[in-house]
Amino acid sequence: MEPFSITTLLVCFGGGILGGALGGLLSFVLCGLFVFSGCMIALAGGGDFMLSVVGFGPIFGPHVGGFAAGVAAANYAQGIRKNHPTGGAKDIIASLMPTSWDVLLVGGLFAVFGHLCNTWFASFMSGQDTIALTVLTSAFVSRAMFLRQSPFGNSESIKKFGLFGTDDTNLSWVPWMLPFSRMIMFAIGIGLVFGGVAMAIGDYAQAAGIASGTTKTAQVVIGWAIAAISLISLQLGTDTAQRVPVWHCQAILAGIAWVNFGSLAICAVAAVAGALVQELGARLFWNHGDTHVDPPAFGIAVVTCALNLLA
Repeated sequence: MEPFSITTLLVCFGGGILGGALGGLLSFVLCGLFVFSGCMIALAGGGDFMLSVVGFGPIFGPHVGGFAAGVAAANYAQGIRKNHPTGGAKDIIASLMPTSWDVLLVGGLFAVFGHLCNTWFASFMSGQDTIALTVLTSAFVSRAMFLRQSPFGNSESIKKFGLFGTDDTNLSWVPWMLPFSRMIMFAIGIGLVFGGVAMAIGDYAQAAGIASGTTKTAQVVIGWAIAAISLISLQLGTDTAQRVPVWHCQAILAGIAWVNFGSLAICAVAAVAGALVQELGARLFWNHGDTHVDPPAFGIAVVTCALNLLA
């Protein structure tokens, strides 16, 4: 698909309307299913359409309808229309279908914005995850536009608890990932297992004679996709069933580390770095805000850049 064609922009717009209706998290789970399907197609010797055009492209990538559109629509519903179903734009679980037509319109418009923003970033950035950067950019723009709030959130909350304070995890994004000892141990496990998955996929692709840029992408992103799909428990669960880890940041960084360095130890280190930077992003941009600014996207953007600079 041509990036600036009317067809591409219309399809992207439609995906954003869908993403707005579903809400940010369920859209992201669906995006994960598309990416996982693309990985399976690649490992069967197929092409990259499902990966590059659907799961990470203008149709339903996380920077468009597959997440960012739902976040922007939630911000508009809360800040402008005052009709968010649960009264809080941070709630990316709630479907926005019961709101109004213009909330869905904002989802479509922000999907087009995300596509154009990512295309622009990709035109001059190398060694960076421009999709993650676009997810962050879209969240900051919609927070500022619709709730008139800075990237760091509510100044009164910052004064009361400190920028990095969590009020004993009451402010925390995914508080069950804490304390740091548990977070780090979990990240080590993810780094090892999905570094191993990346290794196994590379070996399989070579042995089967299908090694290509597409199979290399599958090495990197298959863990990300599985992690995204696992968040269906967060979407649909209650109480303890809902308290699943959010680990797509760690998984994709482990895949990148294996492709760049071929070392499981570095995969584990990369995953731990991702977990820590992700938590830093939460404390900087999520904890004190009234909207969702995605901590995993921050972790992916920062650590991907570091891994590619070191490679």
